[in-house]
Amino acid sequence: MSLLIKNITLVPMTGKEEVVEKTNIYIEGDKIIYIGELREDIKVTKTIDGQNKVAMPGLINAHTHIGMSLLRNYADDLPLHEWLTKKIWPIEAKLTAEDVYWGSLLSMVEMIQSGTTTFCDMYFFMDQVGKGLEESGIRGILTRGIIEESGKEKEKLDDTRELYKNWHGKGEGRIKVMVAPHAPYTCSPAYLEDVMDLAHELDTGIHIHLSETKKEVEDSYKTYGKSPIKHVYDLGLFKLPTIAAHCVHVDESDIKILRENNVSPVNNPSSNLKLASGFAPIDEMLKFGVNVSLGTDGSSSNNNLNMFEEIHLASIVNKAVNMDAVSVPAITALKMATINGAKALLWDKEIGSIEIGKKADVILIDMDKSHLYPRHNIISSLAYSVQGSDVDTVIVDGKIIMEKREIKTLDVEKIMYNAEKAAKDLVGR
Repeated sequence: MSLLIKNITLVPMTGKEEVVEKTNIYIEGDKIIYIGELREDIKVTKTIDGQNKVAMPGLINAHTHIGMSLLRNYADDLPLHEWLTKKIWPIEAKLTAEDVYWGSLLSMVEMIQSGTTTFCDMYFFMDQVGKGLEESGIRGILTRGIIEESGKEKEKLDDTRELYKNWHGKGEGRIKVMVAPHAPYTCSPAYLEDVMDLAHELDTGIHIHLSETKKEVEDSYKTYGKSPIKHVYDLGLFKLPTIAAHCVHVDESDIKILRENNVSPVNNPSSNLKLASGFAPIDEMLKFGVNVSLGTDGSSSNNNLNMFEEIHLASIVNKAVNMDAVSVPAITALKMATINGAKALLWDKEIGSIEIGKKADVILIDMDKSHLYPRHNIISSLAYSVQGSDVDTVIVDGKIIMEKREIKTLDVEKIMYNAEKAAKDLVGR
């Protein structure tokens, strides 16, 4: 399909012009082929009128557990350790592959409706997530969460090896697979070395939780005499491309290690606030030159997958914590959700900005809403005023996934019905 988005206000996230007024975007197949004035020599099969809309790159949710949508509002107002050990892990032990399929599809619907076109997921039954990705038409990285369990160490590594064989590069290249040790407190040093060997074998990256809570860091000092970040660095983990979820309790030496090893921390402001994990020093990391991306975490600790909410929080929380009104400005928060996320996922050559030659992952925001007037500053609007529900159209790989709020690839009613049924059955078990 060839597509023209005409008369659009563009926020390309290229680091050059922040806002381009009244321009036109031409898409051929899965790529952007031209941006600029209207061209009679480029023939298109479909035209979208961009009047009163803003085009920007599809949002990138760099850390998710999308099957957890079935546990949304199931266990709230609890400390992290109690939340995990008494509520989440016991019910997750009862999950079936079909549960994860419907929960993942429900999350994909929610992400599409709020402008997310790419995500990086860590969970179980990842074949089901891959199946949903193929059906939805969006883009994602599959990582099977690996927690060391006596007698099952090799089986879990083999699961990831099989996942890679079955899914890496599938969905016309929209699906990738990485290796995901859950955390240094759930994987021993010896097992982490086995996990690293697997990532080297598959020539892929690592997705891991690091320094999420104060307790985790204190326990690491007691056990290893060093922070979780220094611990995994000394093991050689950062020789592999690494997506490090949370990184809340980090000091200057940790941040230096992250920067020098091109590790991409994922800020999860909603989840960190709700679980009282603390405030990640995002401004300090950014000033050090660390590539900070943005994520929602799972729907049980958020309790949604709305990346516009994360963009908003990523900026305003750091202003308050640092007592500095210019900390993490609007454009920086937007970068965290787009091009920085693409870099974290090793996809920045193809997505994360709207440029000629890149994949056509584009979202259109309907600016004709009362809360988006007056239009003094489009960048401020996107970071501080736009809601996920303002997303009008979603395009991934040049294909229209949602148009005028109607999802084209998935049966939304069926998914909501089956997800509700699966969630009730799960709790009943």
